[in-house]
Amino acid sequence: MSVVERILWSKIRNQQLGVKFRRQHGIGNYVVDFYCPEFQLVIELDGDSHYLQGAQEYDYIRDEFMKLQGLRILRFTNIEVVNNLDEVVLAISAAIKAKA
Repeated sequence: MSVVERILWSKIRNQQLGVKFRRQHGIGNYVVDFYCPEFQLVIELDGDSHYLQGAQEYDYIRDEFMKLQGLRILRFTNIEVVNNLDEVVLAISAAIKAKA
């Protein structure tokens, strides 16, 4: 895991939000950063590589595949996690509550 992934993982592991998350979970041919099977919620953290040529198109195709599987995707930039961790955790919590 990257440093930023570890930061977020420290806030969502061990059912701190009332649900279980898996890290580096495989879905089809893809590996997502975090996945909550109970609420079919994918969390992706976008670092610098997501802004390279072709990366956004790849992310779009990947997101569409996930949506076809009935999954919801939340994307956060690394900067959001580092600078606004509490808001990121609140957004994840709200997504869980919206589906509950």
